Amino acid sequence: MPAAYALAHLYGRSPHPDVIEYLERIQATLDPFHGRFVIHGDGLEVVEGEWPGSVVLIEFPGGMADARAWYASPAYQDILPLRTDHIQGDVILADGVGPGYDPLKRAEKLRSADPSGYAH
Repeated sequence: MPAAYALAHLYGRSPHPDVIEYLERIQATLDPFHGRFVIHGDGLEVVEGEWPGSVVLIEFPGGMADARAWYASPAYQDILPLRTDHIQGDVILADGVGPGYDPLKRAEKLRSADPSGYAH
């Protein structure tokens, strides 16, 4: 089973003690789901387009069920307003791909679904 990820694009940050408390408490909400930070902060190099703000990427080795369970957990929902009241952002949960992922197979599947080569 491939890992799943929580990806947050955070912008419009406002320094606030609640955000510090959120940071102090978030790892405890991740631990029951084996979540770990992969990316956390401003160390971005934008090579295409624009990316105002920062990015956070959290990995859940157990897959999408663990990512969903973490986000919906009472422990995380309890601290979520500490961040959302002071930082704007977009958050998604996404399935990862396994070690044998081959983009050529995806291209073949898309091409067979639409001979013009473009899936609508």
